[in-house]
Amino acid sequence: MLNTLFILAAEAHEAGEGGFGINLDFLEANLFNLAILLGIIIYYAPKTLGKILGDRRQKIADAIEEAETRQRKSAQILAEEEKKLAQAKAEAARIVQEAGQRAEVAKQEIATQTEADLRRMQEAAAQDLGAEQERVIAELKRRIAEQAVAKAEADLRDRLNEDTQDRLIERSIAQLGGR
Repeated sequence: MLNTLFILAAEAHEAGEGGFGINLDFLEANLFNLAILLGIIIYYAPKTLGKILGDRRQKIADAIEEAETRQRKSAQILAEEEKKLAQAKAEAARIVQEAGQRAEVAKQEIATQTEADLRRMQEAAAQDLGAEQERVIAELKRRIAEQAVAKAEADLRDRLNEDTQDRLIERSIAQLGGR
């Protein structure tokens, strides 16, 4: 490729075009175009850039103000929520305390009721025991009386003969008639 470039340069030189070199007309045209472009930029840029930068500055200021507003609102909401949390903690502590007091009252009521039930049961047991004791004593007296009567009848049968029976009957009649 380098060979091709040298060949083209040699042909251009022979043709009288002057070969390789700097074309000053082209450079002058570029410098002139650049100067015009810079002039337009300097003339219009402050207005346009000023407007763009002003808009950008305003957007940044608005964003900062909005962020500060949000931060203040967030701080206010945080303070309110912390206050609510403190109130909720206080309420929870109060509820726990009340529950403890109610539990203590219930415990005392249950203990009192249990003692009353125990006394009532003891009294009922004592009454049942007393009634059972009286029933047993009455049963024993009845049995003793039956046995005594049976023994007395047996003794009387053995000791009573007809003469004794006649005298006993006469005495009983006399006592009944004498009254």
